[in-house]
Amino acid sequence: MLNIEYTYKTRVRYKDIDAMGIVYYSRYYEFFEAARSDMLREMGLPYGEFEKSGLMMPVVESHCKYFNGATFDDLLKINCRINQYPKARLKINYLVVNDQSKKIAEGYTVHGFLDENGNVRRAPQSLLKLFDKQNDQN
Repeated sequence: MLNIEYTYKTRVRYKDIDAMGIVYYSRYYEFFEAARSDMLREMGLPYGEFEKSGLMMPVVESHCKYFNGATFDDLLKINCRINQYPKARLKINYLVVNDQSKKIAEGYTVHGFLDENGNVRRAPQSLLKLFDKQNDQN
């Protein structure tokens, strides 16, 4: 069983809100991306380095469920979780809460692995080893 968790913090900026004063729904996918990129960097795999190895990790599926609206200047915590070793796909779960621990949103992204020719590949061993190392630290 894999249990990797990482928490990313961000503050809601004016550009993130809609005319009703709450975070526009698509911004949560941007929060997910920032959290995911930060998590991989902290694990020792900046996404740019991953691409230099000849692989890409595109989003092939995503979902977000909204519970409460976040507003301008709220501090948000995005918790990323990886609970399964990837084979040809990697699923990352997200939970967004505000600084009072109120649930704002939750969702997930599923990523495939492609080589430079666009061919589907299995998760690279280097990534699996990185996950093992991170899992041992948790």
